[in-house]
Amino acid sequence: MDMHRWWRDAVIYQVYVRSFLDSTGDGIGDLAGVRAGLPYLKKLGVDGIWLSPFYPSPQQDHGYDVADYCDVDPLFGDLGEFDLLMTDARRLGIKVLLDIVPNHCSSEHPWFRQALAEAPGGEARARFHFADGRGPGGAEPPNNWHAMFGGPAWSRVTERDGTPGQWYLHMFTPEQPDLNWRNPEVGAHFDHVLRFWLDRGVDGFRVDVAAGLYKHPDLPDSPDPMADARTRDSVNPLAWNQPEVHGVWRHWRSVCEEYTVRDGRERLLVGEVSVPSAREHAHYVRHDELHQAFFFDLLSASWNADAFRKVISEAMQDIAGTGSTVTWVLNNHDQVRTVTRYGELGAEGSGLGAARARAAALLMLALPGAAYIYQGEELGLPEVVDLPDDVLTDPIYRRTGSRARVRDGCRVPLPWSGHASPFGFTTGTESAKPWLPQPDYFAEYATDRALADTRSFWHLYRDGLQLRAGMPQLGEGPLRWLDTPPGVLGFVRGDGLICAVNFGTSPTPAPVAGTPLLSSGPCAPGVLPGSTAAWWISDCTNP
Repeated sequence: MDMHRWWRDAVIYQVYVRSFLDSTGDGIGDLAGVRAGLPYLKKLGVDGIWLSPFYPSPQQDHGYDVADYCDVDPLFGDLGEFDLLMTDARRLGIKVLLDIVPNHCSSEHPWFRQALAEAPGGEARARFHFADGRGPGGAEPPNNWHAMFGGPAWSRVTERDGTPGQWYLHMFTPEQPDLNWRNPEVGAHFDHVLRFWLDRGVDGFRVDVAAGLYKHPDLPDSPDPMADARTRDSVNPLAWNQPEVHGVWRHWRSVCEEYTVRDGRERLLVGEVSVPSAREHAHYVRHDELHQAFFFDLLSASWNADAFRKVISEAMQDIAGTGSTVTWVLNNHDQVRTVTRYGELGAEGSGLGAARARAAALLMLALPGAAYIYQGEELGLPEVVDLPDDVLTDPIYRRTGSRARVRDGCRVPLPWSGHASPFGFTTGTESAKPWLPQPDYFAEYATDRALADTRSFWHLYRDGLQLRAGMPQLGEGPLRWLDTPPGVLGFVRGDGLICAVNFGTSPTPAPVAGTPLLSSGPCAPGVLPGSTAAWWISDCTNP
């Protein structure tokens, strides 16, 4: 692989640190646990890992409320342990990406504490969005914006003299005040943060809320104030996707390229870009901005051949057309797990959801570009849908009182071995409890069982990754659609490698001529049953 282009077709594994592996017995995963799991990830065959935030934080949003961007929270270890992790990852040939959170910080960050301590109009407040309220006595928020996690996007502070004072903006929770990127101090601070971690050898950054950062300078009312409370496809255009944000990514790209020139290792910027269309998405991955941005449309597409073909075609036209490659995802730490989502939120591990999830995984790994795998997807883990209310920690639940969008169910700690919780997740005593309870049925999905069963999700992923790494037809490159029966999706990669998926709506099995390489389920030669995907080598261009 060209070291300057490694990211273009890389497969990156998302490590949600607090749920991966606990080395200290406190029930919370940590950096030493990640280091211990690196051989497992090497065996799986991924090219790199993306680490969720491990910085000092009050953990109001599990680390996405950062109090210090240049250190490690004692929950997860220290900088020495991070350096050991980097050393081991480098030895194993595994890239390491960090999660950086530039849109907002923690209300415990020194900057925000200073802002609260000073009078309105001070320099510290200018690093955030402070504004006077409306109505008598300024008792109403400055505008009508709503937060992504529920409730108003503004909170009022008490001034030093004890009187009600100004309001500050937080597009997620009150514990996560939004930074004001129109203040040059903010950009200068993040320059320092980037260089701090690049100097420690990281290979790049996953950028949280990459379409955020800049807000409309006048902070006017939104014509649709509840947009942010619904879906990512309906967002407040005054708070997201402002044109000035592209200047940030051009500058960050120049910083990464400076390090590339210095040592010949290209550093990656991959953005969490939530915008309504692939065309808008493409603006973020132009040649001098972010290298890549997650393409969430595949994740959100309904289980339908036409829907999948539409989003794939749009991505190939609009995103790959910029010179970047598409960054495919089926799941992450904010989404219902794939098995459950495709099972239409049915019982855990439903046969339909599992079959669809296996087929979708094989489809994703056959597409041109990069792919990201959320931890536990390679085990076929279902969403834990019955967590008791008293263990839920997601701020969405705290803010809304509703379980509808709560994300704890996909964050339950991984099962590694054994027949009862904690399933090898923690090294503590038998009474040690993971930070979220693991259901008894997790025993069926434990890593040791998955590795021993050649029919498991793990082997499907591992075999697909091995073929992808060894076959020039896969990874980056063109895609050509095939004429297929209704309900079947088929395309050719390179010279004669065919990927076909029967979404289960075709009245008859889809015939494919050739040599089968890998199938997501039972597959007779030349026949593709419903809710199954397979790869073939074939000279036939119109199966």
